[in-house]
Amino acid sequence: MVEQSSAVRPGLPYDRLRPGLNHLAVHAPDRGTVDRIQAAGPANGWQRLFADRYPHAGGAEHYAAYLADTAGFEVEVVAPAERGPDLEA
Repeated sequence: MVEQSSAVRPGLPYDRLRPGLNHLAVHAPDRGTVDRIQAAGPANGWQRLFADRYPHAGGAEHYAAYLADTAGFEVEVVAPAERGPDLEA
């Protein structure tokens, strides 16, 4: 994911509104892994983002945890879509 912002703030070592990497999305093998990462985040220095909408902050069909570290870097951990009984594997 590449994001672009018009709020450029020169002179700062990192700012999530400056151009560059501020959001990294990774795939988890299943929803249980996403849940464990979400639960363990605060004890490991990560703040839960969108906690009131977990695990569907990205939409009803998107199961993910959003976390940020103390520097403001964000990670999105995404579970694969569940297959319904009428879908083939």
